[in-house]
Amino acid sequence: MKLHELKPAKGAVKARKRLGRGTATGQGKTAGRGQKGQWSRSGGGVRVGFEGGQMPLSRRLPKRGFNNLFRKEYTEVKIDTLNKFEAGTEVTAEMLKENKTISKIKKDGIKIIGGGELNVALTVKAAKFTKSAKEMIEKAGGKAETV
Repeated sequence: MKLHELKPAKGAVKARKRLGRGTATGQGKTAGRGQKGQWSRSGGGVRVGFEGGQMPLSRRLPKRGFNNLFRKEYTEVKIDTLNKFEAGTEVTAEMLKENKTISKIKKDGIKIIGGGELNVALTVKAAKFTKSAKEMIEKAGGKAETV
């Protein structure tokens, strides 16, 4: 099979309506646009959101909220998920992603949060730690390094 021999699947392509080709075609004369009026004219119709002069829905509803440009976004990792690593391991964001502990590293890196217990001495490198998580890592004999 060659590129010029490719054809779409049967029934996948529908022929376009040929408008204004005589009265016998069923789409002649007015070409399916009716008699007179705004929609029968070339370039006729109204803009998106126009409701005939009534105050449009988009203007009737109040505006709410805002997006903070300076918001920090971290991928949060609970401390008890780090128990699966061997003692003395250096845990980084890339390593957590490789091991499928986290699915993606957000814009500002990872944040280690409390929740559970840590039983292994690890060197954890992250963008941010909660106070309780940092204490747990150091209590287990590891190090918490801010990257």
